[in-house]
Amino acid sequence: MTGPSLADADPVSALLAWLQTHPEVADVLGGPGRVSGIEEAPWPHLRIDHGPGGDLRDLTWAIAPEVTLEVYGDPGGWPGKAELRRILLRCATAAQELVEAPPAPGRPVISGIRPSGLLLWAPLATGQPRWVLNLSVV
Repeated sequence: MTGPSLADADPVSALLAWLQTHPEVADVLGGPGRVSGIEEAPWPHLRIDHGPGGDLRDLTWAIAPEVTLEVYGDPGGWPGKAELRRILLRCATAAQELVEAPPAPGRPVISGIRPSGLLLWAPLATGQPRWVLNLSVV
């Protein structure tokens, strides 16, 4: 039997585990339990999911998939647009710290995290505030 392959290298689960336990992320979001893979209360909330792009290169030893970070405010409109933007950028900065963390045995080594596009203001159809940012994860 062979060891882990690139198909097992899931950047979403790596970033999710990292950001769920990151003290600055908990602080900026207002407490623990506000980072997940789904849109849910308590607000503000950081959602992490697979992004729309990336570079699978030649599928041998290094890939650069995209991961989407979305920060949601309360459906009532708070915190405001500027504060949610600040929260998202602080969470993205915390994500980049994963590059310097010691790699976990049997897990993929993450050697780079950088923004791969625009910081986008994209409120939901209901008016719930949301900012979106994609990160390229190598």
